[in-house]
Amino acid sequence: MVAITGNTVLILLIHFEIRLHTPMYFLLSHLSFIDILNICSIVPKMASNFTSGRKSISFAGCGVQIFFSLIFLSSECLLLSAMSYDRYVAICRPLHYPILMNHQISVLLAAGCWLVGTINSTIHTTYVLNLPFCGTRAIDHFFCEVPAMLKLSCIDTSHYEGGINVSGVVFLLLPFSIILASYYQILRTVLHIKSMEAQKKAFSTCSSHLAVVIMYYGPGIFTYMRPRSYHTPGQDKILAILYTILTPMLNPIIYSLRNKDVLCALKKVSGKLLVHRN
Repeated sequence: MVAITGNTVLILLIHFEIRLHTPMYFLLSHLSFIDILNICSIVPKMASNFTSGRKSISFAGCGVQIFFSLIFLSSECLLLSAMSYDRYVAICRPLHYPILMNHQISVLLAAGCWLVGTINSTIHTTYVLNLPFCGTRAIDHFFCEVPAMLKLSCIDTSHYEGGINVSGVVFLLLPFSIILASYYQILRTVLHIKSMEAQKKAFSTCSSHLAVVIMYYGPGIFTYMRPRSYHTPGQDKILAILYTILTPMLNPIIYSLRNKDVLCALKKVSGKLLVHRN
């Protein structure tokens, strides 16, 4: 509820506040939308299993959960790198910002993240659901995730794990490297800014993004880039909680409390609501 409420408020603020109609906040609204969908694809079924005591899911339901969770996780990986590119252009090449990062380009970036994420999810979901599962079908996890499903297969999946590593490079290591390179250039540029107020604003915006990046990519890389033999159910569950539940819940808090533009928009909208009530 915290994640859905916070992200919904952030989306509405960005939609109704004209000051937030920029590529940066357009991408942020997509991040919030992905977080809402990701939470909704995992938590309701998990919660119903715990409350009912059944703790079961149909094969079709498991496939649907894998498909949508992979779309949202893959898309968010790419979207975070697109957001770092936006910050790089805004701070390091401000005069070229209207050309390099206008509304049309931000729409293309967002659409590309969704499209590539969907293609990646379709490939992995199709393969996993066609694996033969022998013996117990008890998934030692709180939702259907590819690494947990591979443990149930009765055939050698080492070749497929190579494909997971390729996806890990494309969706985790490459975007993470782009983000680090972008923020290295941003840091160099910010340190040369003479205005302390401009430095604080740049650091405030970028530090919130970096906090999200570390919380999201760290557990993701540790989960998907390790060999299957190194996976333990306890570790996988804790790591999955970080990037499927905790990060979507904290994203709106981080971006609102660390961002003056969002705080000003929130105060403005709250003031209008109070006036209307009176």
